[in-house]
Order: sequence, then C-alpha cells, then structure tokens
Amino acid sequence: MSWALGIATFVIIWWTLLFAILPFGVRSQHEGDSMVPGTDPGAPIRHRLGLKILINTVLASILWGIANWAYLTYYVPTPQ
Repeated sequence: MSWALGIATFVIIWWTLLFAILPFGVRSQHEGDSMVPGTDPGAPIRHRLGLKILINTVLASILWGIANWAYLTYYVPTPQ
C-alpha cells in the first residue's frame, strides 16, 4: 500500500468510526434533570469529546492495520 493510499484509508476509517462512536455514553440534560437555562433539552451534559477521539484513534489504527494486512495479503500479487 502506498503512503497516500494508506493515509486516505486511515482518514476514511477514522471519520466513519467517529460518527459511529459519538452517540455512545451521551446523556441529555433532559435525562439528567440538570437543565441549563437557555439551552436545548437534548444538549449533552458532558460530551467527553477528548476521550471519544482517543478511543476512536486507537480503534481506527487497529482497523487500518487489519485493512492494510488484508490489502497486502490478498490484493498485492506475489512475484513468480
């Protein structure tokens, strides 16, 4: 896998996984009974974005490693 293809694959995996991870663990102000005046009741109490980005990066790295292994093992032909 070339470096450009590797970076593009990682970015696609990272962003796709981020949108899948964002909703986990979010409690709205309405659910937590801690309304801040002037905010939407569906706004999160604590979004913990830093932790989610860290977890997302670790998982994306693992998935990229699997994708890179599959690409090198099954797609790139071996010289005969």
